[in-house]
Amino acid sequence: MPEMTHQRLVRLTDMLRRTIRTGQVVTAGPEYEAGRRIWNGAVSARPGVIVRCASPAEARDAVLAAREAGVPLSVRGGGHDWAGRALSDRGLTIDLSGLRRVTVDPLAGVAEVEGGATAADVVAAAQPFGLTAATGSAGSVGMAGLTLGGGYGPLSGRFGLALDNLLSADVVLADGTLVTVDEEREPDLFWALRGGGGNFGVVTSMRVRLHAVESVLSGMVMYQWDQAANVLAGLSDFLAGSPDELTVQFGVLPGPKDDDPVVFLAPTWSGHDAGAGRRALAGLDALGTPLVSQLGPTTMPEMLAGIDAQFPFGRHVEIRPRSVSSLTAGVRDVLTLAGSTLTSPYSAVSVHSLHGAAARVPVTRTAFGNRDPHLMIEIIALWEPDDDRASEHRAWASNLTSALEPEALPGGYPNLLGRDEVAQVAHAYGPNTERLLAVKRHYDPDNVFRAISLPVRS
Repeated sequence: MPEMTHQRLVRLTDMLRRTIRTGQVVTAGPEYEAGRRIWNGAVSARPGVIVRCASPAEARDAVLAAREAGVPLSVRGGGHDWAGRALSDRGLTIDLSGLRRVTVDPLAGVAEVEGGATAADVVAAAQPFGLTAATGSAGSVGMAGLTLGGGYGPLSGRFGLALDNLLSADVVLADGTLVTVDEEREPDLFWALRGGGGNFGVVTSMRVRLHAVESVLSGMVMYQWDQAANVLAGLSDFLAGSPDELTVQFGVLPGPKDDDPVVFLAPTWSGHDAGAGRRALAGLDALGTPLVSQLGPTTMPEMLAGIDAQFPFGRHVEIRPRSVSSLTAGVRDVLTLAGSTLTSPYSAVSVHSLHGAAARVPVTRTAFGNRDPHLMIEIIALWEPDDDRASEHRAWASNLTSALEPEALPGGYPNLLGRDEVAQVAHAYGPNTERLLAVKRHYDPDNVFRAISLPVRS
């Protein structure tokens, strides 16, 4: 679609203000700025118009208006995509952030989640019933975007990825049709949504499976940098024997003292046997002499809030993901390189594990492209808006990505791949690529929705 011209903007705004009755149509002012505020403060995109929807019907009206006016559109849920794809620069942005209601059916173990709800909203609604959801590790991430693209998280070893817990979704298609999809209704579209992201329509609400987990054992273990090599070598053996109930996120952080980096381990035990969990977590303390070891019972809302405090909205971000089969000597060398060359006191490398239940789902059951056990390495360059060393921070992330190339698997995690990661995008969906593109051609032949990158086929 062509970019927004002044004439198109006037026409589109006029059209929207005749149809949007409860929500808001904004082109400037405080509500506009609130609608374009996203997690990555480096994103400078300015939509021509933002529709702050109050209902699925208004999302449909916005899609139809954008099509009629011939302008590009995007969908904003939680606004946490580092690449800024929530905002359509000089186009139309459908803002679902006001649609955050979560309704829990405790008997069925299901949550109905509106399209703008965050992971924190979902776990907070489920917690009073002794239930929780499979989410990522941050609470401020939009639940829909996380789920549609994958959803590695602290419970994925036991309950699978977030997308494995999607039961159904309500979707506004490119032609304005509202459909409900699940295993029986529009099954091809339901298959594609689970891993193919928001490339097929606007997900205005969805139903997700909940699990009986009232509390978990979790926390943080940190090791001084002079122990990094030994700790990472021991962790490689530890991960190989981890049960489903234990998922360990780990990586490199700037240290709490003297700017020395640290190796961090953030385990989560979600099993019913707390004694077995304490014994499993004790194995992480035994990898060396911890600088910090704070492990104990907590809840999912508390755990997600801790990550949000560490990575607040507004800082500038560059993320580069790589997937590797295991914590080999070569991967460990790159992690130690990451800590030794840190350029910002906020940057980090965070490693997520796909194992257990998530690895037992057949790869062709959903569009998600890699079900072999693996590690997804998230290289996070992070700095304050007034920091004049942005190019150095970006180069740090880029250099680490290149250093991982000999160890990396083809493809990568679509939710984190930037627009320029063409080589990784080409292999991101593995054996599911052709079927995914066929579904795209059927439901969105004009490529109206571009939430995350899809491979290009001639």
